[in-house]
Amino acid sequence: MSEHTSTRRRVLQGIAASGLTIGFIGTGSAESGTTYVVTGGSRRKLKKAGFSVTRELAGGSVAIVSGPADAESDLKSVGGVSGVTENFEVELANPVTEDHTTKQASFTELQWDKEITDTFEAHHYATGDDTRIVIADTGVDGTHPDLAGNFNEGLSRSFINGGEEAPHMGPAGGDHATHVAGTAAATGDVGITGTAPDAEIVSVRVLGPDSSSFADVLAGADYAAEIGADAANFSLGAGPYPSQANSDGLRVAVQKVMQDVARRGTVLTVSAGNNETNLQQGQSCREITNDDGEVVDMVCDNWHYVPGTVQGVMTISATTPNDELAFYSNYGTNAIEVGAPGGGYETLAKTVDPTADVEWPYPTNLVYSSIPGASYGWKAGTSMAAPQVAGLVGLVRELKPGLKVNQVENIIAHGADLVQGRSSPEFGAGRINVLDTVERVGGSGGD
Repeated sequence: MSEHTSTRRRVLQGIAASGLTIGFIGTGSAESGTTYVVTGGSRRKLKKAGFSVTRELAGGSVAIVSGPADAESDLKSVGGVSGVTENFEVELANPVTEDHTTKQASFTELQWDKEITDTFEAHHYATGDDTRIVIADTGVDGTHPDLAGNFNEGLSRSFINGGEEAPHMGPAGGDHATHVAGTAAATGDVGITGTAPDAEIVSVRVLGPDSSSFADVLAGADYAAEIGADAANFSLGAGPYPSQANSDGLRVAVQKVMQDVARRGTVLTVSAGNNETNLQQGQSCREITNDDGEVVDMVCDNWHYVPGTVQGVMTISATTPNDELAFYSNYGTNAIEVGAPGGGYETLAKTVDPTADVEWPYPTNLVYSSIPGASYGWKAGTSMAAPQVAGLVGLVRELKPGLKVNQVENIIAHGADLVQGRSSPEFGAGRINVLDTVERVGGSGGD
């Protein structure tokens, strides 16, 4: 081992275990006015009504529109318009992390997430060669020694503030995207190995250092399909919100865009969220009583989390080194496709206790990956779980490039461990097994 120096910064705020959690904090405005996400309505009719269409998505069924403030009613009156949402911003939440900065080489022994999923063994069959993975996030540091060999600078873009423009990496973009990218597709040239170490990485920046807008997220997803990405990872989300909060049509607009992206061949992997919430029942319940005041039933609202839980995406929960649901992870029957290692244990206390009698005491029970500055760090969250699956998509597509999105998703589900043959609220079809999945595709083995 080479000599190394290290600095550690421990941040313990709330129960959200690192990764990314975002929620609605307000409205986003372009310089020319307020931005709206509109479902339905033609460009011609919208322009005739005095609005500017800045981008069309999902074959024109969703439009990003600029116009005066408080113009929702005017937009809804345009012929063909079925839903209007003022463009909401999303905000980064402070994570629970332990950052470890080092120049020491070869950290494979710290990658329990790859060991438990049999990822290293799977690399005898496939490595993601000739596949493309988009990391839609805060901006990837493509100069990192474990990312540079796979990084496509030319295709990388920033969609912040509605602009499709370079640079993809901002001066204060943070380390979130670089960590996610390493989990999915680090080369292993120096320190850590991703699930798909030979896949091409494209950085699509849809999140600023503090916040961004949902219009930017949708534009980034559309771009992923435009460049023919095999997988696009979105370790982000907003909510969860009860079903009645969907009256403005945001969920419908997101679903239309994501389904269109999937139809064009890109598998979308999305984090389930770090709210400890049952997305099938939610946290809003009411008692049903009889005439005597006795409780006879309990009715709970279904909650939604976007872009996770919409049709067209794979929503990924976070699992632990002992194959339990991580304490922070959202879950829910029919809400989760599969689980994947996200770091931490089933309780916060067990996660952050460095003296705990566990195989992987804190911080090593978190996910270890690349961070900017040729360094490495531990993080935990559903943000860390989703890119495990994005990388797995790369392996599957290497072996069978012509597979449709639903075929890729089914192969990953059938290759999962723990809950074969049924759907679990915590893990969906199960915790991913990379080796079993590529063997199902028909990998013949390599070196």
